[in-house]
Amino acid sequence: MGKFEKLIFTCTGNTCRSPMAEAIYKNLDKISNIKVLSRGLVVLFNEPMNPKAETVLHMHELELNNHIAKGLKSSDIDENTLLLTMTASQKKKVLEDFPEANEVYTIKEFAGEIGDVVDPYGGTLVDYEDCFTELARLVKKTFYKINSDD
Repeated sequence: MGKFEKLIFTCTGNTCRSPMAEAIYKNLDKISNIKVLSRGLVVLFNEPMNPKAETVLHMHELELNNHIAKGLKSSDIDENTLLLTMTASQKKKVLEDFPEANEVYTIKEFAGEIGDVVDPYGGTLVDYEDCFTELARLVKKTFYKINSDD
């Protein structure tokens, strides 16, 4: 693939799934020049990462220091941007709200799977761990797909 200069993981509030995916990807990719971000579709105020998501990352020796939720903006997107959403409805919203985004997939779709990544928000620490485990698998597939055709 090699054509992407920016990868943006997108979820609803940018406090759970997308920052976990960002942290996982950054841990895998220590050599490429791809810029990896996470954004939310409904970010109403500057909120830190969900404490349970942060705990799960820490348990896996990953960090996303000083993460503050940010909403997706047109200025984040250019022709070399890959946007990966957690759900089909988020993908639909991105395509509606950001017509300049031409590479938009759900993370499962990009990884060759079907379905949505379930939002652990409001759940137990085990729910967040389950979400992390699923994201780790999907992000690894994403990493290999992005880096396989260079």
